Amino acid sequence: MKAVYATDLSAASEAAIETETCLECLSRIGVEQLHLVTVVPANVHAGTPGIDHQKRRRRALARYRDVIEDAGLDVETHAVRGTPHRRINGVAEAVGADLSIVGSRGKQPLENRLIGSTTRNLARTTVVPLLVNRIEREVDEPELVEKQLFRRLLYATDFSTNADRAFEAFSYLRHATREATLVHVESPNSPGPDGDVTAEDRLSELADRLEEWDIDATIDVREGAPADELLEAEATHEPTTTLLGTRGHSRLRRLLLGSVSETVVANARGNVLLVPPK
Repeated sequence: MKAVYATDLSAASEAAIETETCLECLSRIGVEQLHLVTVVPANVHAGTPGIDHQKRRRRALARYRDVIEDAGLDVETHAVRGTPHRRINGVAEAVGADLSIVGSRGKQPLENRLIGSTTRNLARTTVVPLLVNRIEREVDEPELVEKQLFRRLLYATDFSTNADRAFEAFSYLRHATREATLVHVESPNSPGPDGDVTAEDRLSELADRLEEWDIDATIDVREGAPADELLEAEATHEPTTTLLGTRGHSRLRRLLLGSVSETVVANARGNVLLVPPK
């Protein structure tokens, strides 16, 4: 597998990229090659006297190479110019990436949790699974909120085709996953699976499949507003990553994040893995 890691070369990004446990997790799910991408924003003037922004970023990217190679991964670096999410997606498509990764700051207690525009735009437009890697904010030496990226997963499903596609990610995540909680929220817009099969029955079938991969699986059926209940489920089960599919199309964007997915990726405490439709 190939993965693209988007970095702004900040201390937070450095903490994520150089976390040995994080790199081991990526290796465990089959990532063999990591493409580090940093983008000089289009609004940064290319002709600033005495400053070559791309050259400075290439030098900074080179500092990460030894750490990543020591973890057993091949490394390619890309310092490009333009609109960040477009260039990151462009590199992902050009190299045939199977996964994109972007760091996102968490929140302090009692604050609203926000995600940056690059993360939000990547979540809305990615054509490959996107891991939003949560990083501590407003600390001098930030670290990942959850270093064991895939050890405990919370999988959210409304039994749609897109949710089924997200479940397929367990085919490679299982090599790093020990526990999984399968969650469905019943609401007027998502009543449950078709036919006479109950949500509990369908989740149990999925749990049995995970048990065959030695993943300890439990189910959780809730009622209420899906986004609110999924965030409550995350607080209850404390997964390292929440896995869910995105859905919807828009004439203005190639893919438009569903309101539930957008709320979860913006407000989850831990990591979020978004799987887009084909």
